Amino acid sequence: MSAAVPREGLRGVLPVAPTVFRDDESLDLHGQRRVAEFLVDAGSAAICVLANFSEQFSLTDAERLQVLEATLDQVAGRVPVIVTTSSYSARITRERNRDALQRGAAMVMVMAPFFGATMVVPEDGVLDYFRRVADGLDIEIMLQDAPMSPTPLPVPLIARLAREVPQVRHAKIEVPRTAAKVRALRAAAGDDLPGLYDGEEAVTLVPDLDAGVLATMSSATVPEALAAVVARYHAGDRAGAVEAWERVLPLIHYENRQCGLAAAKILLAEGGVIGSARTRAPFPEIGPRTREELLDLARSRDALALRWA
Repeated sequence: MSAAVPREGLRGVLPVAPTVFRDDESLDLHGQRRVAEFLVDAGSAAICVLANFSEQFSLTDAERLQVLEATLDQVAGRVPVIVTTSSYSARITRERNRDALQRGAAMVMVMAPFFGATMVVPEDGVLDYFRRVADGLDIEIMLQDAPMSPTPLPVPLIARLAREVPQVRHAKIEVPRTAAKVRALRAAAGDDLPGLYDGEEAVTLVPDLDAGVLATMSSATVPEALAAVVARYHAGDRAGAVEAWERVLPLIHYENRQCGLAAAKILLAEGGVIGSARTRAPFPEIGPRTREELLDLARSRDALALRWA
C-alpha cells in the first residue's frame, strides 16, 4: 500500500524512476528495487513509475505490472507511488487506473489522449475521456501537460477538467513558459487544482516555484539536491534555494539537452545502484564523450547517485 497524498498537494521532489534493464534489455527487478530505495533515501516526497522517462513506451503490459509491484513492495508505504497509466484508449486507461488503485498506488498520471503526431482529440473529447477514465474510481489523477502529446490543453480546459472531474486535483506542467501557465491555472482553477508541479528535469524550477508549483517532477539524477532546493524555498529561504538550484543547474541542463532519460541510468550504473545503464532499442545510445562530460558534472556536484551504493 502506498502512502496517501495530502489534500493540499505534494511538496518536494517527485522523481520519475527509470525502468532498469540488464544488458540484454530484460527487466532487472532487483535493480528496480534498489532505485526505489535510493529515491526514498534521497528525500523524495513521492516516486513516479512507468512515465515517459521510465521508457513506458517500450514495456509490455506484463512488464508494467512487474515494475509497479516491485516498486510498491520495496517502498512499503513510506512515500506515495504515482503510476502513469496513459493510453489513447479511455477503456485501457480506466482499466490501468483501476488496477493501480487495487495494487495500492496513491495517484495516477494521465496525458491527454493522442496517437502519433496527427491523431489529436478536440476539447469535448478530452473532457469525455477524463470523465470515462475517472468514473467510479477513488484515486487522484495528475494531468500531464507535456509536449509529447499534440492534443492541446489550454488553461480554460484544464480548469474545467479540475472543476468537473473531481479526481483531477493535480497537474504536471512541462511545456514552454511553464511559469506563466501555472500562474494562469492558479487564477482559473483555484482550489479545484491544489497540486501544481513542473517537470523537464527542473530546468526552470525556481521561476516555477515563484509561479506557484509545490514540487518538481524530475528525473532520478539528483533528487537529493532538488529536494533541498524545494525545502529551502518553502521554508522562506528563496536566496538559499536559488543558490542550491544554480549549483546543479548546469548538470540538469546537460541532462535535459544532451542525454534525456539515459542520464539517470548512467549515474545510477556508475555509482553501482544498478548493474546496467541499458535503454531499449531503438533509443539512441549515449556516446562516450557525452557520458564522461555528464559524469564530470555529476562528480563536481557530489551527486548522491555516485556514492549511495
